[in-house]
Amino acid sequence: MLTAGADLGVQVSLSLSTQAGHNFHNTDMSYVKKLCGTFLHGPKLPVRAAFAGDVNLPDSFDSREQWPHCPTINEIRDQGSCGSCWAFGAVEAISDRVCVHTNGKINVEISAEDLLSCCGFKCGMGCNGGYPSGAWGYWTEDGLVSGGLYDSHMGCRPYSIPPCEHHVNGSRPSCTGEQGDTPRCDRHCEAGYSPSYESDKHFGATSYNVPSSEEEIKAEIYKNGPVEGAFAVYEDFLMYKSGVYQHVSGGEVGGHAIRILGWGVENGTPYWLAANSWNTDWGDNGFFKILRGQDHCGIESEIVAGIPKTELYWKRI
Repeated sequence: MLTAGADLGVQVSLSLSTQAGHNFHNTDMSYVKKLCGTFLHGPKLPVRAAFAGDVNLPDSFDSREQWPHCPTINEIRDQGSCGSCWAFGAVEAISDRVCVHTNGKINVEISAEDLLSCCGFKCGMGCNGGYPSGAWGYWTEDGLVSGGLYDSHMGCRPYSIPPCEHHVNGSRPSCTGEQGDTPRCDRHCEAGYSPSYESDKHFGATSYNVPSSEEEIKAEIYKNGPVEGAFAVYEDFLMYKSGVYQHVSGGEVGGHAIRILGWGVENGTPYWLAANSWNTDWGDNGFFKILRGQDHCGIESEIVAGIPKTELYWKRI
């Protein structure tokens, strides 16, 4: 059982392939649980047809290297004191895919704020957790506007929840478990931004669950760009710093959604390469690796993706 004020820097061992840091030291566990705001085993989208057998897949792949003209693939966001990982994993992968599918002609940060605040019960409970499948369905049905990081004044609806310090030392305010109110759905862009809210919408043509197969997930990333994944987080994951994460000990904290952008092998251990939304001083500059091919912590069972409605962009170019 997790207790408030538990020191996650002790009483947890990590596998030999993982380097531990001292993340979330003396952090209120109610906040840590809020960070893991994804409801696992929720509603599913249609599962797309298998096509991995038609693709010659490399032993390793990194979307950052494959699509260097797409800056969002390198970006690490910060969800702040809100269980909005389900929204972040979605808008990060959608942003990447817009760039990939327009051959780098359109670079946009899709708004986590818009998805978090306006999707409503289709997606779950806002800052108190949600469903990745609902996020991708909302993109195809209702569309999402642009919006950058907190205080960036980039795009139509930038993120309104400030970043916070999850660790021992840092320049940001400490994260707390007391916040977490879902922002209000405001169907207007911030002052000074044009075009209008409705004109700024980006849509998906299709959204789907990816078959729970290592090869199909690899083929999806290789062909179409990063995907959203979700898995069960345990206490030892919070301390991850580098290497390939494998759960060894510690209680389950909750479901967590992330963006998966590649795969490889490190010291003989196969891994997925993923981006978290806990800022750049968590993990390996915000990224992490997790054991691949064994559905570790359910990582291969909750993969969601979609294809942008590219005809909207060709009219703009």
